[in-house]
Amino acid sequence: MPAKSAAQQKAAGAALSAKRGDTPKSKLKGAAKHMASSMSEKQLEEFAHTKRKGKPEHIAK
Repeated sequence: MPAKSAAQQKAAGAALSAKRGDTPKSKLKGAAKHMASSMSEKQLEEFAHTKRKGKPEHIAK
């Protein structure tokens, strides 16, 4: 499933980095912290590798 906003894509990238051990998990905040604990590495890859061009920065809930 692709990311629906640029913010979601960035959070997934940060969570993926922590999951792989490149970034300490203690540095994560907000959505990235939740994504790292609740999503698999494969799911995070799908979100993080979404193209950002044409995506809104944020989506209203």
